[in-house]
Amino acid sequence: MHGSSWKQCKMELLPDVWRRDYWLPPGVTWEDMDKLAPWERPLPRDLLVAVPLALSFVVLRYVFERFCAPPIGRRLGVRNRLRVTATPSPQLESFYMKQSTRPTQSDIIDLTSLCGKTQRQIETWFRLRRRQDKPGQTKKFGEAAWRFFFYLTSFVGGLACLIDTPWFWDLRECWREYPVQPLQRRHYWYYMVELGFYGSLLLRISVDIKRKDFREQVIHHLATVFLLSFSYCANYIRIGTLVMLLHDSADILLESAKMFNYGSGWRKVCDVLFVVFTAVFFLTRLVIFPSKIIHTTLILSMETFQPFAGYYFFNILLMVLQGLHVFWAVLILRMVPKFLTGKMEKDERSDEDSELEEDKEDVQGGEYSPTRCQDTPNFKLPPLSNNCVLNNLTKHRASIADRMRKAQ
Repeated sequence: MHGSSWKQCKMELLPDVWRRDYWLPPGVTWEDMDKLAPWERPLPRDLLVAVPLALSFVVLRYVFERFCAPPIGRRLGVRNRLRVTATPSPQLESFYMKQSTRPTQSDIIDLTSLCGKTQRQIETWFRLRRRQDKPGQTKKFGEAAWRFFFYLTSFVGGLACLIDTPWFWDLRECWREYPVQPLQRRHYWYYMVELGFYGSLLLRISVDIKRKDFREQVIHHLATVFLLSFSYCANYIRIGTLVMLLHDSADILLESAKMFNYGSGWRKVCDVLFVVFTAVFFLTRLVIFPSKIIHTTLILSMETFQPFAGYYFFNILLMVLQGLHVFWAVLILRMVPKFLTGKMEKDERSDEDSELEEDKEDVQGGEYSPTRCQDTPNFKLPPLSNNCVLNNLTKHRASIADRMRKAQ
């Protein structure tokens, strides 16, 4: 924290960006902020602290996933699936790396003359090669475990520094004497740690596991960084701390459910965590967030000041987060019927190129014909049918491995 005034800080940057009517309610000037002690002012350049924090989180995460997550995963029975590797082929590898991981039919025909393999052999080679690049269970577990421990630590720390504040119990206190509200040291570090963490997620997003909601995750991280940065500069600290605490509560349960899902022998624990997560998610993101947080920023804040540019921008960012909440709620609702019928095999957000989908491609391509269970009684048809399919898939995978070794 610094002792220079708000006016000196804003003059160091573009003057048009820091116009009073952008950041402060009507009737409030930058000079009014000088009423606060130097260490009580949320200065914009304080945000630079988040940069080394983000880099530190990247390093800390590497250490955690490298040395801490593996032993925890072994205790939970996390193991990578055995996969048949594609036979080395320089021509196919070059095409795979430089052009496309999914060649078209014309590409396959060209590759047959180039490397002397049949079309079926080339299709199978690319399928196996894609599987090799898929992240293993241990990597997925490491990412989930890292986020779990951060969200847990952040939630406990955030609750500890907010439980005795008046605005934790009465949302109108968020706007009492706004924006001339002193910033406490503990809330400053709460903000910087959260901002540094989401900054580290953006730095790592290109190497993290990509799921179906990859674009929504990018939007979420960017909106969160903008929301934290803007709310800090505009001294929306009080409502900002509540937003962070509310989001961390459900994320803890989500990541813990993933951790047990990647292990073996923890199905009941994973199911319980999924049920609790679903309840907490809908309560916090679809009930409390719009009815309490957004309501207080849109309606209750108007009891203290009139709208200004920062008021609209802050609420737009909150609306973006709420839109993402609705999107993820739809994904969760799609999982509920599968969960109730015992057919939920994977997360709706999981990476698209699953091994099961690859096996279905083999079936559709005429590689084999699964045996039909025609004599199964009606009341046991679904489970026994699943067993037949799973058994055929297991045999089919083994047969593919044998044929690939012979063909390649």
